[in-house]
Amino acid sequence: MSDALQKAFTLLLLIVLGLILRSKFKNKQQTDGIKEMVLSVALPSTIFIALMKVNVDSKLIIVPALTLVFNFFMYFITPLALAFFGVEKNSATGRTLIMLLPSLAPGLSCFPFIAEFLGQESVAMAALGDVGNKFFVLIFLYVIALNMFLKNAKSEETNIGDKIKGLLLNLAKEPINIIIASALILLSFGVSFKSLPVIIADMFDKTSAMMTPLVLIFIGLAVQLKQKKKRLISSLLMFRAGITMLFSAAMIAVLGINNPTMVLLAVAIPLSSASFWPFAHISAFNLREEAVGMPKERRTFDAELAVLVLAFSLPFSTLLILGILSAGTFFADLPTLIITGFLFMGIGIIPSLVGKSIMKFSKA
Repeated sequence: MSDALQKAFTLLLLIVLGLILRSKFKNKQQTDGIKEMVLSVALPSTIFIALMKVNVDSKLIIVPALTLVFNFFMYFITPLALAFFGVEKNSATGRTLIMLLPSLAPGLSCFPFIAEFLGQESVAMAALGDVGNKFFVLIFLYVIALNMFLKNAKSEETNIGDKIKGLLLNLAKEPINIIIASALILLSFGVSFKSLPVIIADMFDKTSAMMTPLVLIFIGLAVQLKQKKKRLISSLLMFRAGITMLFSAAMIAVLGINNPTMVLLAVAIPLSSASFWPFAHISAFNLREEAVGMPKERRTFDAELAVLVLAFSLPFSTLLILGILSAGTFFADLPTLIITGFLFMGIGIIPSLVGKSIMKFSKA
């Protein structure tokens, strides 16, 4: 078995481990304890390391720029796509999907296979591309989540001034925000991760190492497999994969990329699973609403749906990327990529269209 395949099975087994341990975590406080470890320790360390290691060569700025273009493309097209699936963009479901679907987690679902099939140089290019994605998920999506939260708060409460003030004070105390501010201050003084004291760097490395296993175990613990939205999520992920392939095909054609390795790299990265970081933003605002006793149906985001998206997206993207890269240069052919993209979009949309047609026919 290849190293990439072994890594894929390891990631999936961590989710399975979470499912097995569900009987040991019978109350919400225990599960929330793991989430708090992720949000307060592992995730801040991961973000700190990622920011402190950013070193973009001006000649290669196009790589993270293209990833960022993809993020924004998906962000603006997702609300339009949700209409095909009967999802209101201003609902908790719609807001949650708008946050998650444009995001990428190449480190979990993509990098191991790129290293195995395309080589270490391609991994370096993919990591550079992830710089743009990090800006999108850490900064842009946080601002979007805050805006969604404030709009929803206005519709629920008349005394919004005190709520905003309290929110901003709490946000200033959030470990993630403190660590981002600290990293930006250090970078402004020319301090990089390599120049930190060994003890400090080692502490961040070790706490960051908890990120992947804790996140995947938490997904297994928290995911509600009985949710009625499993079919919706599956269809949306198929649609996302299809439109992603068409986006990659367009970029390959516009930029005139002919190298098969670079073509496959351009295909694989955007197919990465949805990122955990938007879920971190969703959880932060969900905790604020939970603290004031807001009912679930009135909250800005659907945290349970977010966990379900992550639980489905990781294995789906992993298997898809593995299949594409293990097929050699088959998907490096532009017509093949376009046909596959339309096929995936069709598989995602058709069940929804058929369902709507059946409903109209039954009403008639």
